[in-house]
Amino acid sequence: MKFIHYLETITGVGIYPLTSLTMFFLFFSVVSIWSLKADKKYIELLKNIPFPEKNNP
Repeated sequence: MKFIHYLETITGVGIYPLTSLTMFFLFFSVVSIWSLKADKKYIELLKNIPFPEKNNP
């Protein structure tokens, strides 16, 4: 018996893919909006976190 047959027996299984897609879209949208509106100095600071000695010549 194939796996799809097990899924067909679960009541309301169709809501899970829709929920997952919605959560992904919301997360991607929020991160995209935040990255566009974030202060550029803050982004530069985050970019240089692994190499702090690079900031102090």
